[in-house]
Amino acid sequence: MARDYYEVLGVSRDAGSDELQQAYRRLARANHPDVNKDPAAEERFKEANEAYSVLSDPEQRRRYDRFGENYRQVPEDWEERVGAGRARSGGFRAGRPGGGYASPGGGYASEGYGGGFEGFGGAGGVDIEDLFGGIFGGGGRARGRSGPVAGADQEAELPLTVEEAYRGGRRSITLEGTAGPRSYTVTIPRGVTDGQRIRLSGEGGSGINGGERGDLYLVVRILPHPRFRVQGRDIYVDLPLAPWEAALGATVPVPTPGGETKVTVPAGTSTGRRLRLRGEGMPNPKGRPGDLQAEVKIMVPPRLTDRERELFTELADVSSFDPRREVATKGGER
Repeated sequence: MARDYYEVLGVSRDAGSDELQQAYRRLARANHPDVNKDPAAEERFKEANEAYSVLSDPEQRRRYDRFGENYRQVPEDWEERVGAGRARSGGFRAGRPGGGYASPGGGYASEGYGGGFEGFGGAGGVDIEDLFGGIFGGGGRARGRSGPVAGADQEAELPLTVEEAYRGGRRSITLEGTAGPRSYTVTIPRGVTDGQRIRLSGEGGSGINGGERGDLYLVVRILPHPRFRVQGRDIYVDLPLAPWEAALGATVPVPTPGGETKVTVPAGTSTGRRLRLRGEGMPNPKGRPGDLQAEVKIMVPPRLTDRERELFTELADVSSFDPRREVATKGGER
């Protein structure tokens, strides 16, 4: 049994989006592989990432609350299918909490995720296996079926680093399934973004009566990075500068996921100013690439040599610049 996603994040089942986000960020910071070298931290990080990606999506969360760990196998139109079946059968009874996915009558029973449906297999009931294509593994009852039924589409998370998403390429992954682990070789498009889906045709749920298999969709989740922050196709990075570089102007190196490049710093640059490098963000095979936004952070030497202290003292004596007055009179704009 997979751990309950609410338990993973340490939140209640009625937690709002802000509470979910705060819990995820706390766990991500504490367990990121670049920060925490504990061998178990990476697994906790992946677990938190998966839990947040599901619970932060209203539709996926609704399906998870209803079907638990089997939510991925439920077709997106499950409510329509159940509604149509209810209309044919004249209604159904509310389910009891607890129990398994294969009821004694052959239908579906809830497993404690907010209630479910029971009694579908009886006379006049709705056959959940007919509606959902046998995805709950109840063994299947062939009578009454009129033809092939396509398998359900499935989803799985594909965590990528910023560099992997930037470069793209081929990657081997292994996913756990009901029949055991399965390995795939996936082609990752260059410049994929968070939430983008990669389709693996025919790798989803099995069909019934000769029906085609469904598709498997890999949902890209870009992992937190110690240096880069990704928003859409734009990439944000801090740019540390010495006081004299900011005051006099300079050409300095700046990191990008594709390697180091150069940026020209105008004279008189202050902390917080963003220097945009057009086209240096995430690639876009179908259009304009994103930009790299380098945000200036002015840093001072932690320890001064005698000569540095002498020069800074001389500068303090001759300069009339008052940064506090500058902020008060110009609103901090430089």
